Amino acid sequence: MRNKDSAAMNPGIITSVLVLAGCFTLVHLFYEGIVRPTAAAILAAEGSSGLFSVWVIVKDMEQQVCFSLLLFCLFLMGYKLWRLLDEETLYTRDFLRDYDKSLPLDVELALSELEASSYKDNPAMATWINCIRRFKNTRNVQHAADAIESSVESLAAQLESGNSMVRYIIWAIPSIGFVGTVRGIGQALAQADKALAGDIAGMTASLGVAFNSTLVALFISLILMYFMHILNGRQDTMVLNTQQSCEKHLLAHLHN
Repeated sequence: MRNKDSAAMNPGIITSVLVLAGCFTLVHLFYEGIVRPTAAAILAAEGSSGLFSVWVIVKDMEQQVCFSLLLFCLFLMGYKLWRLLDEETLYTRDFLRDYDKSLPLDVELALSELEASSYKDNPAMATWINCIRRFKNTRNVQHAADAIESSVESLAAQLESGNSMVRYIIWAIPSIGFVGTVRGIGQALAQADKALAGDIAGMTASLGVAFNSTLVALFISLILMYFMHILNGRQDTMVLNTQQSCEKHLLAHLHN
């Protein structure tokens, strides 16, 4: 059976957890060492006019979490794209190119060679193996062709399922921004009495938290959706290349 983790092109769970922890740690150190001290210095020097500084806009906890998730999500998508590019030639390859198409295919030998390959878990080769197994059992080319279709559909479903974590993060980031908005508005309302007394500094700062968190979260979400679009395009191309390779090369071997 096809290795689902390989077909989904996700890193291992341990690797993912370590990278996630590393992203949060790296961003936290950057915030504590650079972002928040710089933002505090700008507010102390410029007052309310410093609220438009980039350092002030990104200084709050919600923005920190969003940037941490941004790095982790980019890692997941980068890993998938690296796998796709690294194995790109396999999706158009004739794995039985050493066999003469004018002669009947030695099914047993071909199957054993493919199953012994180091690329046996690659989605393209796994599709070939499933198809040849079906042909071995039925000796019917049409049944083998049906196996290609079902394997390609399974591959597409596994790729889609493998993107679930990325989609969840892209959805979660704006939600975290809205949490910051609610928190900021709540803090602003709590300082309404001071504002009525003439001291609006606290309310202004709280409203800044409210609007800045949503602004940053939506901007990050837009960036991630663009890279998700690129990833989906590459995955769709991979599925189509796998199907075309099977129909062009594999069926030609089996028809003899």
